[in-house]
Amino acid sequence: MAKVAFIGLGNMGGPMAINLVKAGHVVVAFDLSAAALAQVEAEGAKVASSAKEAVAGVDYVISMLPAGKHVIGLYLGEQGIASSISKQALVIDCSTIDAESARKVGTGLAEQGIAFIDAPVSGGVGGAKAGTLTFIVGGAAQDFENAKTVLSNMGKNLFHAGVIGAGQVAKICNNMLLSILMAGTSEALQMGINNGLDPKILSEIMLKSSGRNWTLELYNPCPGVMDNVPSSNDYQGGFMVDLMAKDLGLALESANHSGSNTPLGELAHSLYVKHQQAGNGKLDFSSIFKMLEKK
Repeated sequence: MAKVAFIGLGNMGGPMAINLVKAGHVVVAFDLSAAALAQVEAEGAKVASSAKEAVAGVDYVISMLPAGKHVIGLYLGEQGIASSISKQALVIDCSTIDAESARKVGTGLAEQGIAFIDAPVSGGVGGAKAGTLTFIVGGAAQDFENAKTVLSNMGKNLFHAGVIGAGQVAKICNNMLLSILMAGTSEALQMGINNGLDPKILSEIMLKSSGRNWTLELYNPCPGVMDNVPSSNDYQGGFMVDLMAKDLGLALESANHSGSNTPLGELAHSLYVKHQQAGNGKLDFSSIFKMLEKK
């Protein structure tokens, strides 16, 4: 088993770190939140007083942070930890950030002889807890193979998307499509409800028809249709509107840089930003269903 530093113990990072502990790895964790540290410590992780302390002598460094500026700051900033990381270690950043920031961190670490991959995840909090995440990796093939030692204990689907930054591009493409599917599914269900249909029956019909998609099958946005999803828990838990709006912003930045035509992505972004600005940023992204209710 490996010795792993895990930095960033939020809704996703905490369960991921715990799964590494359960798999038998030695996990040294750090987060600015004392409560988050206490939670993983109770599950068997060791805790560090700083990120620099956490990475001393480890085989892998895994980070899960909110944005590109945080990842750059962690590794390359004035108080960055790059100089404290062993040249034999592999750095795995699982944050969802812009591809350019991932490339900047990869280049900066390479200059110090440290291997790096970007490995954003798909699967949400439920997947993080269950250890069924999908990892979308950008980096050298040999580093991807090396990373499987720890990634396989946190997820069940591991993809090598290409060079550093490719994982981030693939992730935001996926999330842009997910947002479009969720908004479209919510719109269709609301139209059915407005015309007197039972949303559970309508969902069953669409699941057996050409409108079938992931949101209908596993993450229905209509309260009461499906158990154990955020829509049946007042949209608590899951993937926040704030994060979807952030990811859609990253997608549009990428579209602009690459000259891509993304009219549906732009519309989804505007809908989620509007929903966010109405005070719903901490709700699950399936709560877009409520925004589309008949007034």
